[in-house]
Amino acid sequence: MDKRDASRLFRDRMEQLLSRSGRNRSGFAREIGVDRSALSQLLSEEVTRLPRAETLIRIASTCDVSLDWLLGLSQAEDVTAAIKPSLELEEAQNGQDTTLLYEWHTEAAGTKIRYIPTTIPDLLRTDAVISYESRENKRTLASRIDEANNRLAYTRRPETDMEVCMPMQRLVDLAQGTGTWSDLAEPARMAQLDHMAKLIDDLYPSFRLYLYDGQVNFAAPYTVFGPLRATVYIGDMYLVLNAKEGVTALTRHFDNLIRAANVQAHEVADWIAALRDNTT
Repeated sequence: MDKRDASRLFRDRMEQLLSRSGRNRSGFAREIGVDRSALSQLLSEEVTRLPRAETLIRIASTCDVSLDWLLGLSQAEDVTAAIKPSLELEEAQNGQDTTLLYEWHTEAAGTKIRYIPTTIPDLLRTDAVISYESRENKRTLASRIDEANNRLAYTRRPETDMEVCMPMQRLVDLAQGTGTWSDLAEPARMAQLDHMAKLIDDLYPSFRLYLYDGQVNFAAPYTVFGPLRATVYIGDMYLVLNAKEGVTALTRHFDNLIRAANVQAHEVADWIAALRDNTT
């Protein structure tokens, strides 16, 4: 789920709450603790950024709905799922996500990490791809490269056990230069595929990548940090699940993706190499 999808789902939920309230925009804005101009921004299709965590929490609490329903992550409105210690929002702005991810990975050291990336797994990206994906991001290129190197170093630790699932179509798009990769030059795309194939082969079996059919299965970007917590990435923030039930549910979802995978972990390096060779 990218920022546009997340903001669209949030706007839909806000429109529903506004309609249910029976108030005009000014009255509804006062009820949820924002001014009318702020409410107009929340409902604007031109705004793709979600409000701050405290604003989301206040809206959910005031309107008696669950936080994950408000964010479009669940169809369950039950307020019992709204604001409780087992569910948190962590903002990831101005590089703070690097610190958060480092802390979560450190705490989960020695346990299995299950990871669904937003695009290409961070530790497998070349500097050129990191630069390409960072074009409209406020974080510096150097900080993103450092983060990728730190992830790679973490994966090389002997106690690391990491599984990653992603749709095979994402790599086909990369090879063909379609979709989000349309502006990335072919040499950079081929170098990325070469880099991935080599690293995946080097890191196996402590790092295992599975490819599923994105036309059959869907997954938002998330990470399960052993039995400790799971985090769902929703743009500038993370939805953090600390309760056992939430972590177990995402673990089960991830394991089902592995069962549905079209390309198994021991086959991926060769599959990517063949994709690269058949593209040129």
